[in-house]
This record gives sequence, structure tokens and C-alpha cells, in this order.
Amino acid sequence: MPGFDIGNLQSVIAVARNRGIDIVANEVSNRATPTMVSFGDKQRYIGESAKNQEMSNFKNTMGAIKRLIGRSYSEPEVKDFEAQFIGCQLCDVGGEVGVEVNYLGEATRFSATQLYAMYLGKLRDTTMKEIGGAMSDVVISVPGWYTDRQRRAVQQASRIAGLNCLRVLNDSTAAALGYGITKSDLPEDTARNVVFVDLGHSSFSVSVVAFKKGELKVKSVAYERGVGGRNFDQALLDHFIGVFNDKYKIDIRSNNKAQVRLRAACEKLKKVLSANSQAPITVENLMNDVDASAMYSREEFVELIGPLLQRLEKPINSAIADSGLTNEEIHSIELVGGSIRIPAVKQRLTEFFGRELSYTLNQDEAVARGCALQCAIASPVFRVRDFVVNDITAHPIRFKWEAMSGSDDDTSLDVFARYNAIPSTKMLTFYRKQAFGIEAEYADPTHLPPGTNAWISRFDISGVEPMENGDLATIKVKARLDLSGVLNVTSAYTVEEVEVEEAVPQAEAKEGEEAKAPEMRKVRKLVKKAELAVTQASQCLDAATLTELAKREREMHTADDMVNATEVAKNALEEYIYELRSKVESEYAAFIEAGERQAFLTQLTAAEDWLYDEGEDTTKDAYAEKLAGLKTLGEPASERFREDRERPKAARELRDTIAQWADRATSQEERYAHITSEERQRVIDRVEKVQEWLDDKLDKQSARPKWDAPVVFAHEIARQREDLVYFANPIMSRPKPEPKVEEPAAAAEPAAADAANAPAADAASAGPDMDVD
Repeated sequence: MPGFDIGNLQSVIAVARNRGIDIVANEVSNRATPTMVSFGDKQRYIGESAKNQEMSNFKNTMGAIKRLIGRSYSEPEVKDFEAQFIGCQLCDVGGEVGVEVNYLGEATRFSATQLYAMYLGKLRDTTMKEIGGAMSDVVISVPGWYTDRQRRAVQQASRIAGLNCLRVLNDSTAAALGYGITKSDLPEDTARNVVFVDLGHSSFSVSVVAFKKGELKVKSVAYERGVGGRNFDQALLDHFIGVFNDKYKIDIRSNNKAQVRLRAACEKLKKVLSANSQAPITVENLMNDVDASAMYSREEFVELIGPLLQRLEKPINSAIADSGLTNEEIHSIELVGGSIRIPAVKQRLTEFFGRELSYTLNQDEAVARGCALQCAIASPVFRVRDFVVNDITAHPIRFKWEAMSGSDDDTSLDVFARYNAIPSTKMLTFYRKQAFGIEAEYADPTHLPPGTNAWISRFDISGVEPMENGDLATIKVKARLDLSGVLNVTSAYTVEEVEVEEAVPQAEAKEGEEAKAPEMRKVRKLVKKAELAVTQASQCLDAATLTELAKREREMHTADDMVNATEVAKNALEEYIYELRSKVESEYAAFIEAGERQAFLTQLTAAEDWLYDEGEDTTKDAYAEKLAGLKTLGEPASERFREDRERPKAARELRDTIAQWADRATSQEERYAHITSEERQRVIDRVEKVQEWLDDKLDKQSARPKWDAPVVFAHEIARQREDLVYFANPIMSRPKPEPKVEEPAAAAEPAAADAANAPAADAASAGPDMDVD
């Protein structure tokens, strides 16, 4: 059961299995995979391969996917803030922000949802390779401040990637689940309150969670979307742009590639300063053949990021205040997130809380582990300790509708308040004669990213008809925030008031009294009359577009696989050419006849020329066919060389075995004394036969030149040895029979006559005679 922690810089995969949680390493054995997608002339590069393209192909390499999915290009935060971290050209793709890149030699646009799906596909493939089979169910982490549109976009990206997202789980809630489910000492009555502080690459979050045995409940959350590790990097970048511009008289901001190089150096400097009081920053060939360098201290860095650290205080105070807890009621403060490791951050958080901080969770992997646990809990095929997760929504939701003609009734209602529990269901009642619509929007846009559209979706309810008497129909509408915090109207139906009979509650009869017959009464109740159709419109993809994008993703994935397979075939041919040329002229020289050797070298040269000319860009089958042609000459030589090395060893082992069984068959040792002469002779005959076979084969082999086909192979000699052991061992290892034990002779029985006379004799000698009357 996998869980994906999608980070802004890198992502982590966890899998629940074998009674525990394992972190899945990627193809280069890293426990985290860069959250990047890059595009080239032949294929896409995702994860580690995309990271390798970051410098050379930065205009077509995309990061910050987590920050863009489900957002519009027109949002100021996207155009003015996010763009500075992205080398690609941002654009509008069907109402969502996306990128325009050069893919397969053409300008191509992809939405952020498509990019997210591509990346999920990479994580899917990595997971499948690890578990050795197919996977579909997954739980994916998201920031708690994600809007309904962003959450839907993550779910749709999962479908495009062929995954079934069981739940979109808030980052801090996932970390809390990983913390709580392992605790065996959670109280049953009074809750244990824990504050989770998460400082990642792009944002900062604080959540207060109450734990009891077998459950957790999120009490409050607060966020600062604009503070994270990349903001510290940006502060360093801005600083050193000024330093190097003055020092080397260059304009770094005019060169995007130079900025990418300098940003990478600043990120490295930030990490080094976490363990050292000062460190150098060096960028070779920054621009205009300038190698830039400078020294920087931790004190300077702390002063530089001071304003950013100060911004951490507001969400902390907000989350604590909203939870209604005092400092004494907080059990501990747990820290997660990669940027937590910065000493200045630790110091500032300690000052804010006024107490020691806790680091019991793995800062990089806690969220992924929580997602894997949630996936296991949600799966019917996986057994895990029961643990209830009660999350909350960060943004209040309001419903609006058109007033009926001539009515002064309210036309809006805050249905889901801030910190409303999820999942949660609310029932609304409307009175209508005809179809109507309901608009859902965020009630307090101030909690959303600046410029975010507060509109969520519209629900059109049709099939409404007036009552038979012409009165307004009573309509029940069921609205639900699901496990992922996504809003839906799950059903709508008309009800009518009918008169029904029901039993009047009776007091229980006392012992010995007869039970009275129940009294009936007539009451009026609302009962369901007819289901109504509900049509939903949102800012996300419609079903037809989703199907088309899923098909396109499969086609691109197949094309990538073919390109990778072709590259593997090309590399195999290239390696074989260089390896064989070297060996033919050295260790294989004696195993190829002189004339054939020169012809083979000529053929290798021709294959190399083809590879770098017309074979530079061809098909997988063409490379495989060329390699097979070379192997028809190369493999026999390789085989002769290998047999020349392995044959003597096999022959030596067979001779040792022959000598061993010959010695045993002629041995006079006591342990073989029970083996008959006929059995011993059978072993001797077999030993002599094998010896003759070996001598004959080796004599013929020695008479042959090394470039001829072998007369005998090492595996044939080894088989003779195995057969000899199989034949001789049962004979010579037969256990010695146990010696016979003779039974002692039985005592002879007395003769019948003696037995008959014995009593009389006894009586005569017993004493004096007695008179008998």
C-alpha cells in the first residue's frame, strides 16, 4: 500500500508491507526523487534524469509543480512570484497555468495537471519495480491550504496517470498519523495535544492535533505559503547577484543560465552553513568565462534571512490561539520538513515556543510514512491497527442561490465553517417549483492565495416539479466534504408529508402483568418522493478531456519506453564494438585465426562508422540486428577464450574426484570393510572409464589450435564429475550393517513324572508322621 509525499523540491515514496513501512529508493538508490519534469527532442525526462537536465536544458525543465497545479495563469502570485523559480515559459492551458516547452522538436503546451500526472507516473513505475507487480491505489499528500480546485486537480492527475487516489491527505495530518499510530501509551480520556511544525522547501505550516487511543483530531491549522527553503535560497541569490555584479562587473540577471548556476551554488552554501560557521561559495564559469567566488558566514546568513524567520511567528500564534490551548496543555512540539535542519530556524522556533523541541519523526520521510499508513487503513485487503483520522478544512464554504420571485428569503448560507470536520455531510432544504442552481464559493477569500478565484463550483438540480396542488416542492440537498476535503452535492430529492400510523411508546409491563396491545397514533412524516438529477460544473477538467489526456499520457509513456530501450540497444552495440576491438587485439588474439582476426577488426570498424553516421538515430531493431551480426563472430572467440580458462579447472576437479573414489574403492579401512569386492570393482571400473574419457578428450583438445572449436567443454567435464559422484557415493557410503545379537537359551521345563511326584516328596520330608482317621 503506497503513499506519495509530493514535495516542491523532491518527493518520497513509502510502502506499507511486511508489518512495517518501507521507503522506496529510486533507480539511483536515492530515498527521495527530484520533483521535476524535463522535455527533449526525443523524450521526456522525469525525476533524477530531469535533475540532470536542469543546467543544460533549463528552459525546458520544470519544477515547482506542487505550487502550480490547480491554479490560474492570471493569479498574481503565479505570474509575479512563482515564475522566478521556474526556467520554463509559463502560459495559460485551458484555464490552468502551464508551460510552453520544446518537446519532440515542437513548441508544446502542458497544463500543471498534466505535468503532475507525468511525475506521478514516474513514482508509479518506481513503486511497481520495488513491489514487483502492478499498483493502483495510493494516498497522496498535499498542503493543507490547497483549495477545492487544487485537490480535484491532484485527483484528476492521478486518473491521468492510471492511479486510484484513495485520499488526498494534508501534509501535517499525514505526519500526525505516523506519529500517533505508533504510540502505545496514548490516553483514553484526556487528549494528548501535540503541535506539528513543518518547514519545507516552499511553505511553512503549523497544526495542533489532539491524540487519544486509536484516534487523532486536528484542532487547528495555520500556514505561511511564502516561507520555505527556496526563499532562503532566493535571499542568498539576490545577495550574491549584487556581490558578483560589483566584483566582476557582470549582469547576472540578464543571463537565465547564470542565475540557475548561482541558485544551485546558494542552495549548497545554505546546507554547508548548517554545519559550519563559514563557507566559500564558488561558481565556475558563471558567465562571460568568469569564475566567481566569495566567503560567507553563518552570522551573515542569519541576519540576511531575519525577516523571513520573523514571518514564522504569525502562523504559530494563530494555530495555538485557534486551538484554545494553553502552553501547559501542549504535550510536545514535533518538527518535520527539510528546512527545519537550519540552525537559525531551530533557534527561532525554540524562542517562539519557549521550550525544547522534539525531533522524534524523520523530517524528510514522516509525511510519506503517514500516507502509506492511511492507504493501508483505507484498503480492504490490508490489516492495520484501527486508527481514526479526524481532519478539518482550512477554508469556510458558502452556498449561494437565486431568490424566488417575490421572496425576501436569504440567498446564501455558510454551510461548512472554517475548521469544519472532514469528512462531513450537511442537509439543506429548498422550496421550489422548477429547476434551480446552487453556487459554492469560499466565504473568506483572505485565507486564499492572493488573486485566487473564490468560486468553487455550481450544482444544477433538475427534474423539479410543483406539488399536485400547485404548492412548492420540498427539496432535500445533501452536500458533502469527502475524505479529501473535496466538495460535492451527492444527492437531491423531493420529499412529501404523509400521514402514517405508528405505535405509541409503552412502559414495559411489570413482572406478572399482561402486556397491553400497543396503541396506534397517526403522525405526519416527510418521506422521499423522487430523486432529482444533479449536474456539477467546476474549474477542473471535464470527463471527455480527462479521458483524452489519459490516453495521451499513455502514448507518451510508451514512446519514452521505446526511446529508452533504443538508447539501451545503441549503448550495448557501442560497448560491444569497443570491448571486442580491445580483446581481439589482446586476450582473444590466440583464439581467432590470423586471417579471420583482421576481417573481424575490419567489420568492427565498419560497424563503428555506421553507428556514428547513418546509425546515429535509428531504431532499436536496427541496433539489435547489427549487434547480433557482430556476435556471430565475436561469441565463438569469446567462448573459446572462456573455455581455455575454465577447462583446466574443471579437469583438475574431475581428476581429484577420480582419485578420491579410487582411493576409497581400494581402501582397507575398517569403515569400508562391509563393502563387497563386487561393489568395489564397479566403482573402480567406473573410475577407469571416466579417466579414459578425460584423457582422450584432453589429448584431442591439445592437438587442436586454439582458434578451432573446442573438443570438450568445461560444463561437460563438470557433468562427468557429477555423474561419477552420483554413481559412487551410494555404494561407498552405504552404512555398515548392525551386528546380530543372539537371544539367550530358554530354561528346560521339568518332566511330567517329576512334577507329579514332587508334592509327595515334599510332604514326606516336612516333619513327623501324623495319624489320619
